[in-house]
Amino acid sequence: MSRWLTEAVPRGRVAAFRTLIYLFVAADLVIFTPWVRTRVSVPGDLYRPLLIGRLLPLPTPTETLVTVIFWALLLLALLAATGRAPRLLGWAVCALYLEWMIIAMSYGKVDHDRFGLLVALAVLPTAGRARHGDTTRTEAGGWALRVTQVAVICTYFLAAFAKLRFGGLDWLTGSVLARAIIRRGTDLADLIAQVPHLLIVAQFGIVAFELLSPVVFLLPARWRLAMVGFFYSFHAVTIATITISFAPHLAAMTSFLPLERVRPLVWARRLVGRETPASATDVPPADPMDADTVPPGQAPVGAGAERTLDDQAPVVGRPVGP
Repeated sequence: MSRWLTEAVPRGRVAAFRTLIYLFVAADLVIFTPWVRTRVSVPGDLYRPLLIGRLLPLPTPTETLVTVIFWALLLLALLAATGRAPRLLGWAVCALYLEWMIIAMSYGKVDHDRFGLLVALAVLPTAGRARHGDTTRTEAGGWALRVTQVAVICTYFLAAFAKLRFGGLDWLTGSVLARAIIRRGTDLADLIAQVPHLLIVAQFGIVAFELLSPVVFLLPARWRLAMVGFFYSFHAVTIATITISFAPHLAAMTSFLPLERVRPLVWARRLVGRETPASATDVPPADPMDADTVPPGQAPVGAGAERTLDDQAPVVGRPVGP
Protein backbone atom coordinates (compact mmCIF):
# COMPACT_ATOMS: atom_id res chain seq x y z
CA MET A 1 0.00 0.00 0.00
CA SER A 2 2.79 2.44 0.88
CA ARG A 3 4.51 1.68 -2.43
CA TRP A 4 1.29 2.50 -4.28
CA LEU A 5 0.82 5.75 -2.36
CA THR A 6 4.39 6.88 -3.04
CA GLU A 7 4.74 5.67 -6.62
CA ALA A 8 7.44 7.90 -8.11
CA VAL A 9 6.51 10.33 -10.88
CA PRO A 10 8.60 12.73 -12.97
CA ARG A 11 9.34 16.03 -11.24
CA GLY A 12 8.19 17.76 -14.40
CA ARG A 13 4.69 16.41 -13.79
CA VAL A 14 4.69 17.81 -10.26
CA ALA A 15 5.92 21.19 -11.52
CA ALA A 16 3.22 21.36 -14.21
CA PHE A 17 0.49 20.32 -11.77
CA ARG A 18 1.68 22.90 -9.23
CA THR A 19 1.63 25.69 -11.80
CA LEU A 20 -1.83 24.70 -13.02
CA ILE A 21 -3.33 24.50 -9.51
CA TYR A 22 -1.96 27.84 -8.34
CA LEU A 23 -3.00 29.57 -11.55
CA PHE A 24 -6.47 28.13 -11.07
CA VAL A 25 -6.59 29.55 -7.54
CA ALA A 26 -5.83 33.00 -8.96
CA ALA A 27 -8.48 32.53 -11.67
CA ASP A 28 -10.97 31.27 -9.12
CA LEU A 29 -10.74 34.52 -7.17
CA VAL A 30 -11.58 36.72 -10.15
CA ILE A 31 -13.78 34.43 -12.27
CA PHE A 32 -15.58 31.77 -10.21
CA THR A 33 -15.82 33.14 -6.66
CA PRO A 34 -15.57 36.95 -6.77
CA TRP A 35 -19.00 36.92 -5.11
CA VAL A 36 -17.30 36.01 -1.84
CA ARG A 37 -16.34 39.66 -1.49
CA THR A 38 -20.03 40.57 -1.33
CA ARG A 39 -20.40 38.56 1.88
CA VAL A 40 -19.26 41.60 3.84
CA SER A 41 -22.59 43.26 3.09
CA VAL A 42 -24.46 40.39 4.77
CA PRO A 43 -25.27 40.91 8.47
CA GLY A 44 -22.82 39.14 10.74
CA ASP A 45 -25.68 37.34 12.48
CA LEU A 46 -26.15 35.24 9.33
CA TYR A 47 -22.55 33.99 9.44
CA ARG A 48 -22.61 30.34 10.54
CA PRO A 49 -19.03 29.09 10.21
CA LEU A 50 -18.29 25.53 9.25
CA LEU A 51 -17.02 23.17 11.94
CA ILE A 52 -13.39 24.03 11.19
CA GLY A 53 -14.25 27.71 11.51
CA ARG A 54 -15.74 27.09 14.94
CA LEU A 55 -12.83 24.96 16.13
CA LEU A 56 -10.01 27.36 15.22
CA PRO A 57 -11.96 29.83 15.82
CA LEU A 58 -12.03 32.29 12.95
CA PRO A 59 -13.36 35.86 13.07
CA THR A 60 -16.58 37.00 11.47
CA PRO A 61 -15.74 38.34 7.98
CA THR A 62 -15.36 42.08 7.63
CA GLU A 63 -14.69 44.20 4.57
CA THR A 64 -11.06 44.71 5.62
CA LEU A 65 -10.47 41.02 6.30
CA VAL A 66 -11.97 39.84 3.00
CA THR A 67 -10.12 42.49 0.97
CA VAL A 68 -6.76 41.60 2.56
CA ILE A 69 -7.32 37.87 1.96
CA PHE A 70 -8.34 38.49 -1.65
CA TRP A 71 -5.30 40.54 -2.67
CA ALA A 72 -2.80 38.55 -0.60
CA LEU A 73 -4.08 35.25 -1.98
CA LEU A 74 -4.08 36.53 -5.56
CA LEU A 75 -0.48 37.73 -5.30
CA LEU A 76 0.84 34.67 -3.47
CA ALA A 77 -0.92 32.25 -5.83
CA LEU A 78 0.73 33.88 -8.84
CA LEU A 79 4.12 33.74 -7.13
CA ALA A 80 3.61 30.11 -6.12
CA ALA A 81 2.79 29.22 -9.74
CA THR A 82 6.41 30.00 -10.64
CA GLY A 83 7.61 27.14 -8.42
CA ARG A 84 9.72 29.36 -6.18
CA ALA A 85 9.74 28.76 -2.41
CA PRO A 86 7.31 25.85 -2.82
CA ARG A 87 6.88 25.20 0.89
CA LEU A 88 6.61 28.78 2.15
CA LEU A 89 4.33 30.01 -0.62
CA GLY A 90 2.46 26.71 -0.78
CA TRP A 91 1.47 26.72 2.88
CA ALA A 92 0.52 30.40 2.69
CA VAL A 93 -1.76 29.83 -0.30
CA CYS A 94 -3.28 26.77 1.36
CA ALA A 95 -4.13 28.66 4.56
CA LEU A 96 -5.53 31.72 2.79
CA TYR A 97 -7.62 29.72 0.31
CA LEU A 98 -9.01 27.59 3.13
CA GLU A 99 -10.16 30.75 4.90
CA TRP A 100 -11.57 32.04 1.60
CA MET A 101 -13.62 28.86 1.27
CA ILE A 102 -14.77 28.96 4.89
CA ILE A 103 -16.11 32.47 4.31
CA ALA A 104 -17.76 31.38 1.06
CA MET A 105 -19.43 28.27 2.51
CA SER A 106 -20.55 29.57 5.92
CA TYR A 107 -23.79 31.16 4.75
CA GLY A 108 -25.87 28.05 4.14
CA LYS A 109 -24.43 26.40 0.99
CA VAL A 110 -21.43 24.06 0.81
CA ASP A 111 -20.03 22.99 -2.58
CA HIS A 112 -18.42 19.56 -2.71
CA ASP A 113 -16.52 20.22 -5.93
CA ARG A 114 -13.65 21.92 -4.03
CA PHE A 115 -12.58 18.98 -1.90
CA GLY A 116 -9.96 17.71 -4.35
CA LEU A 117 -8.56 21.22 -4.88
CA LEU A 118 -8.22 21.84 -1.14
CA VAL A 119 -6.42 18.52 -0.70
CA ALA A 120 -4.09 19.39 -3.59
CA LEU A 121 -3.22 22.72 -1.95
CA ALA A 122 -2.55 20.91 1.35
CA VAL A 123 -0.15 18.31 -0.11
CA LEU A 124 1.67 20.28 -2.82
CA PRO A 125 4.02 22.00 -0.33
CA THR A 126 5.28 18.55 0.71
CA ALA A 127 6.38 17.68 -2.84
CA GLY A 128 9.49 19.87 -2.65
CA ARG A 129 11.17 21.58 -5.56
CA ALA A 130 10.35 20.54 -9.11
CA ARG A 131 11.25 22.03 -12.48
CA HIS A 132 9.30 21.82 -15.70
CA GLY A 133 10.65 19.14 -18.02
CA ASP A 134 12.64 17.38 -15.30
CA THR A 135 12.41 13.61 -15.84
CA THR A 136 13.90 12.75 -12.46
CA ARG A 137 11.38 10.75 -10.46
CA THR A 138 10.23 11.72 -7.00
CA GLU A 139 8.30 9.71 -4.42
CA ALA A 140 7.31 12.84 -2.49
CA GLY A 141 5.73 14.28 -5.61
CA GLY A 142 4.11 10.95 -6.37
CA TRP A 143 2.53 10.92 -2.92
CA ALA A 144 1.14 14.44 -3.42
CA LEU A 145 -0.43 13.49 -6.74
CA ARG A 146 -1.78 10.18 -5.43
CA VAL A 147 -3.45 11.76 -2.41
CA THR A 148 -5.07 14.31 -4.72
CA GLN A 149 -6.30 11.50 -6.97
CA VAL A 150 -7.84 9.73 -3.97
CA ALA A 151 -9.60 12.96 -2.98
CA VAL A 152 -10.97 13.34 -6.52
CA ILE A 153 -12.38 9.82 -6.53
CA CYS A 154 -13.76 10.23 -3.01
CA THR A 155 -15.69 13.24 -4.30
CA TYR A 156 -17.50 10.96 -6.75
CA PHE A 157 -17.98 7.99 -4.44
CA LEU A 158 -19.14 10.00 -1.42
CA ALA A 159 -21.50 12.01 -3.65
CA ALA A 160 -23.27 8.76 -4.57
CA PHE A 161 -23.29 7.76 -0.90
CA ALA A 162 -24.91 11.10 0.02
CA LYS A 163 -27.53 10.73 -2.72
CA LEU A 164 -28.58 7.33 -1.42
CA ARG A 165 -28.29 8.35 2.23
CA PHE A 166 -30.49 11.44 2.04
CA GLY A 167 -32.57 10.72 -1.07
CA GLY A 168 -32.79 6.96 -0.90
CA LEU A 169 -33.93 5.03 -3.94
CA ASP A 170 -36.26 7.90 -4.73
CA TRP A 171 -33.23 9.83 -5.95
CA LEU A 172 -32.88 7.28 -8.73
CA THR A 173 -36.52 7.31 -9.78
CA GLY A 174 -37.47 10.87 -8.87
CA SER A 175 -37.35 14.15 -10.77
CA VAL A 176 -33.90 15.39 -9.72
CA LEU A 177 -32.60 16.07 -13.23
CA ALA A 178 -35.98 17.38 -14.35
CA ARG A 179 -35.92 20.03 -11.62
CA ALA A 180 -32.32 20.91 -12.49
CA ILE A 181 -33.29 21.40 -16.13
CA ILE A 182 -36.24 23.60 -15.18
CA ARG A 183 -34.01 25.76 -12.97
CA ARG A 184 -30.92 26.11 -15.14
CA GLY A 185 -31.26 23.91 -18.20
CA THR A 186 -30.08 24.75 -21.72
CA ASP A 187 -31.71 24.19 -25.09
CA LEU A 188 -29.81 20.89 -25.34
CA ALA A 189 -31.24 19.81 -21.99
CA ASP A 190 -34.75 20.66 -23.18
CA LEU A 191 -34.27 18.33 -26.16
CA ILE A 192 -33.00 15.52 -23.94
CA ALA A 193 -35.88 15.96 -21.51
CA GLN A 194 -38.36 15.21 -24.29
CA VAL A 195 -37.08 11.64 -24.65
CA PRO A 196 -39.30 9.39 -22.48
CA HIS A 197 -37.59 7.91 -19.40
CA LEU A 198 -34.15 9.15 -20.49
CA LEU A 199 -33.69 11.32 -17.39
CA ILE A 200 -34.47 8.36 -15.10
CA VAL A 201 -31.92 6.23 -16.96
CA ALA A 202 -29.41 9.08 -16.63
CA GLN A 203 -29.96 9.23 -12.85
CA PHE A 204 -29.25 5.50 -12.53
CA GLY A 205 -26.18 5.99 -14.72
CA ILE A 206 -24.85 8.86 -12.61
CA VAL A 207 -25.04 6.89 -9.37
CA ALA A 208 -23.53 3.80 -10.99
CA PHE A 209 -20.68 5.85 -12.44
CA GLU A 210 -19.95 7.49 -9.08
CA LEU A 211 -20.02 4.20 -7.17
CA LEU A 212 -17.71 2.53 -9.68
CA SER A 213 -15.26 5.44 -9.94
CA PRO A 214 -12.64 3.78 -7.63
CA VAL A 215 -12.13 1.18 -10.39
CA VAL A 216 -9.88 3.76 -12.06
CA PHE A 217 -7.06 2.76 -9.69
CA LEU A 218 -7.25 -0.88 -10.82
CA LEU A 219 -6.86 -0.19 -14.53
CA PRO A 220 -3.64 -0.22 -16.59
CA ALA A 221 -2.20 3.19 -17.40
CA ARG A 222 -3.77 3.47 -20.88
CA TRP A 223 -7.24 2.45 -19.71
CA ARG A 224 -6.92 4.68 -16.66
CA LEU A 225 -6.42 7.69 -18.91
CA ALA A 226 -9.40 6.59 -20.98
CA MET A 227 -11.58 6.45 -17.86
CA VAL A 228 -10.36 9.88 -16.76
CA GLY A 229 -11.30 11.09 -20.23
CA PHE A 230 -14.78 9.71 -19.59
CA PHE A 231 -14.89 11.69 -16.32
CA TYR A 232 -14.12 14.88 -18.23
CA SER A 233 -16.72 14.06 -20.90
CA PHE A 234 -19.32 13.55 -18.15
CA HIS A 235 -18.64 17.04 -16.86
CA ALA A 236 -18.70 18.45 -20.39
CA VAL A 237 -22.23 17.09 -20.78
CA THR A 238 -23.13 18.48 -17.35
CA ILE A 239 -21.98 21.95 -18.37
CA ALA A 240 -23.77 21.72 -21.72
CA THR A 241 -27.09 20.67 -20.16
CA ILE A 242 -27.48 22.11 -16.65
CA THR A 243 -24.56 24.61 -16.66
CA ILE A 244 -22.75 23.19 -13.62
CA SER A 245 -19.01 23.33 -14.24
CA PHE A 246 -17.24 21.64 -11.27
CA ALA A 247 -14.19 23.66 -12.37
CA PRO A 248 -12.15 23.16 -9.13
CA HIS A 249 -12.74 19.42 -9.32
CA LEU A 250 -11.66 19.35 -12.97
CA ALA A 251 -8.44 21.18 -12.06
CA ALA A 252 -7.64 18.67 -9.31
CA MET A 253 -8.39 15.77 -11.66
CA THR A 254 -5.44 16.74 -13.84
CA SER A 255 -3.37 14.90 -11.20
CA PHE A 256 -4.16 11.78 -13.26
CA LEU A 257 -2.68 13.21 -16.47
CA PRO A 258 0.93 13.07 -17.77
CA LEU A 259 1.26 16.84 -17.51
CA GLU A 260 5.03 16.73 -18.01
CA ARG A 261 4.32 16.36 -21.74
CA VAL A 262 2.61 19.74 -21.82
CA ARG A 263 5.35 22.32 -22.42
CA PRO A 264 3.70 25.55 -23.60
CA LEU A 265 6.85 27.66 -23.22
CA VAL A 266 8.91 25.25 -25.31
CA TRP A 267 6.17 25.14 -27.93
CA ALA A 268 6.02 28.93 -28.00
CA ARG A 269 9.80 29.19 -28.51
CA ARG A 270 9.60 26.77 -31.41
CA LEU A 271 6.78 28.72 -32.99
CA VAL A 272 8.72 31.98 -32.91
CA GLY A 273 11.99 30.32 -33.91
CA ARG A 274 13.75 31.06 -30.63
CA GLU A 275 14.38 27.50 -29.52
CA THR A 276 17.01 27.24 -26.80
CA PRO A 277 20.19 25.21 -27.35
CA ALA A 278 19.09 22.73 -24.69
CA SER A 279 15.81 22.04 -26.49
CA ALA A 280 17.56 21.90 -29.85
CA THR A 281 19.61 18.94 -28.67
CA ASP A 282 16.43 16.99 -28.14
CA VAL A 283 16.34 16.38 -31.92
CA PRO A 284 19.14 13.96 -32.98
CA PRO A 285 21.27 15.00 -35.99
CA ALA A 286 20.67 13.39 -39.33
CA ASP A 287 24.17 11.90 -39.29
CA PRO A 288 25.79 10.61 -36.08
CA MET A 289 29.09 12.22 -37.06
CA ASP A 290 29.30 15.95 -36.42
CA ALA A 291 32.03 18.46 -37.08
CA ASP A 292 33.83 17.61 -33.84
CA THR A 293 34.26 13.93 -34.72
CA VAL A 294 35.23 14.22 -38.38
CA PRO A 295 38.98 13.58 -38.93
CA PRO A 296 41.16 16.52 -39.97
CA GLY A 297 40.98 17.34 -43.64
CA GLN A 298 37.61 15.71 -44.07
CA ALA A 299 34.41 17.75 -44.44
CA PRO A 300 31.26 16.57 -42.69
CA VAL A 301 28.37 15.22 -44.70
CA GLY A 302 26.10 17.97 -45.95
CA ALA A 303 28.63 20.73 -45.25
CA GLY A 304 29.12 23.47 -47.81
CA ALA A 305 27.26 23.52 -51.10
CA GLU A 306 24.66 20.94 -52.07
CA ARG A 307 26.08 17.63 -53.21
CA THR A 308 26.04 16.84 -56.91
CA LEU A 309 25.14 13.50 -58.45
CA ASP A 310 28.78 12.37 -58.73
CA ASP A 311 29.56 13.22 -55.09
CA GLN A 312 30.26 10.20 -52.93
CA ALA A 313 29.68 9.84 -49.20
CA PRO A 314 32.94 10.14 -47.30
CA VAL A 315 34.52 7.10 -45.72
CA VAL A 316 36.65 7.32 -42.61
CA GLY A 317 40.26 7.89 -43.68
CA ARG A 318 39.38 8.79 -47.27
CA PRO A 319 38.91 12.36 -48.61
CA VAL A 320 35.60 13.53 -49.97
CA GLY A 321 35.06 13.10 -53.70
CA PRO A 322 35.27 10.44 -56.39
